[in-house]
Parts: sequence; structure tokens; C-alpha cells
Amino acid sequence: MAEQEHRWPCASCGADLRYSPGDTALKCDHCGHVQTLPDVAPARHSALDELDLNLALQNDLPPAEMEEVRITPCPSCGSQVEFHGAAHATECPFCATPVAIGTGTQRLIKPQAVLPFVLTERQGREAMGKWLGGLWFAPGGLVEYARKGRTLSGLYVPYWTYDAATRSRYSGARGEHYYETRTVTVQVNGKSERRQEQVRKTRWHSASGWVSRRFDDVLVLASGSLPRRYTDTLAPWDLGALLPYSPDFLAGFTSEGYTVSLADGQTIARDVMAAQIAQDVRRDIGGDEQRIDQINTAYSAETFKHILLPIWMAAYKYNGKSYRFVVNGQTGKVQGERPYSAWKIAFAVIVAAIIIGGIAYLSQM
Repeated sequence: MAEQEHRWPCASCGADLRYSPGDTALKCDHCGHVQTLPDVAPARHSALDELDLNLALQNDLPPAEMEEVRITPCPSCGSQVEFHGAAHATECPFCATPVAIGTGTQRLIKPQAVLPFVLTERQGREAMGKWLGGLWFAPGGLVEYARKGRTLSGLYVPYWTYDAATRSRYSGARGEHYYETRTVTVQVNGKSERRQEQVRKTRWHSASGWVSRRFDDVLVLASGSLPRRYTDTLAPWDLGALLPYSPDFLAGFTSEGYTVSLADGQTIARDVMAAQIAQDVRRDIGGDEQRIDQINTAYSAETFKHILLPIWMAAYKYNGKSYRFVVNGQTGKVQGERPYSAWKIAFAVIVAAIIIGGIAYLSQM
């Protein structure tokens, strides 16, 4: 399959167009010309179509579901940056290292759906600036960074979604609390006294049974470039707003190719499912306490989607180390790494010691 290079020239001045977040149009930053995108609403249902997971794991998907893409690895952090349009060089959104496009291609599963940016770069920057400004013990340079408002990078991040029907056989025990009265000896004003107290005990009964659950759109980050603890906390995403994939939504943005394989993503998704199934089992066992000895789960009707979600990102360097901040391009929720100012922490410790010492001195007067 030949690689397609997409370009979006302005009909008015010939400059490159950029997708305008929150709109269904491409906009020229040079002359302001706006070009309306075709209505994708009639085809929206196709964005939610699921693909057979077993066929994909056997590399047996139809050719129409695959594509050749040009991916460039960042020489510093190794992230896989995918270029679109006429751009041939950029700054890595993950670590701020300059990246130039290469000539290598990879055959990957084509994105089926995309969640277009809702927030503009300015709105994303405002959300990040508010978050950074509220951090305790942040270096002054970081606060200044937020005030200056350096431009954020708009990035479409790859995700897998997994569906499955599950039926689980479990064995364990149900614990029921009961109380017994016992007599104890305690010391009261130097004298021994005998008192009665209630002691809680647990009576255990064997339990076994079946639980069933259907999972829909278990979301798994398909990139290793960002810590999952940050991207997971960017949730929730309104996946009901997904649209059929079109390169038009990527105009002026970069996207990352997936580096977490479909099989590895399935393992992560099943771990998420297992945690929910364990909760179902505990509810089914009932009682005051539950003990789970074994759960055996059968999976069926397993399907998946490959989707792209929008993130505004910035990388900040402090003492030679890069710190990354990410903003949900749909809701404005912010997460990220942050440096700490050693002298601010030391100053706070000194002030706290002075205050505590002062209180102790006054209490002795």
C-alpha cells in the first residue's frame, strides 16, 4: 500500500491550512481564510464499528483496515512521531528535542475514529497555566513559564478500545460477623477491675458461582511515550463524540504512531476487566467479608477499535531534566510531571521550625 501525503493548501493564499478546534473547518493562520469540511455526520456510525480482535491478532485484517505511515523516532526519548501535511521538521512534543522527518514507513492498523480537538491552543494554555500556578514548591522559573504562555503542541495520541463478553466461574468464602462477650481485667486508678466487652469474630462459609459482564470500550493507551498514570487521569473522555477518521482533523497537528501492540493492549485491558470482575464476585458472594480463592474467566465476542484522542502538551526543562504537562484537548483537564524547588522547601521547613519553636516557648511562659 503506497503512502499518501496529505496537504491542505489555502485556496486564497496557498499557505497551509490548520484544523480549527471546536469547528468543522480548516483555517489559514496566514490570511484567515476558512474552508468548511464535508459533513461527516451521516457516516458517524462507522466511527463506532468494531473490528474482530482474533482476526487482528492473527494479522488477518482486511487490507482496507491497514495503512503505510511515515514514522520518525525522536533521537532523545524514542517516541514515534507521525507527520502529516507539508511539515518536515518539528519539536518532539514529549521532550522538546528537534525532530526531522525520515523516510522509513511502517504498516499499521489504520485509525478508525478520531476525537477532534475542542479546546484551542489558547484555551489549553490557560488551563495549563492555572494548574502550574497552583503548584506548591514549584520553581520560580516554572511559574514564569506559565505566565509567558509558551505555545503548546497539539498531538493526537493513539489508543485501543476493547470490548468483550465475559463469564466467570469463582470459588471462595463468605464471612459473616458475630459477637461474643468476654471478661477482661483492666487497670483503673491503680486498681484491677473486671469488665465485659464485645469481641467481633467471623464465621466463614464456602461460596462459589458464576458472574457475567459485557465490557464496552475499555480504553488503553497505545503509546509508551507518556506515563499511563498521567494519561489515565485525563479521563473521562466523551467517546460518543468520536468521528470517522479523516486526515483533515490532523491538519496542522502531529500524531504519534502506536508502540503498544494490539496484543499487549489486550493484556492491559484484561487486567482492567479482571479488577471489575473481582468486584462483581465480591458482590455476588455477599456477607460482611469475602475471600476469593479462584476466578476463571471465559472471553467471547472480543472486538477492538484504534482511535486518536487530542492532547495539548508542553515540555519544560529544569536542571537538565525534561518535565511534561498534558491537557485533555476535549475537557481541559491537566496532568503532568513537576519539579520541586529545593530552596523553597528548605525555606518552608525553616519557617515551620520557627513557628513551632515560638509556640513551644509561649506555652512555657
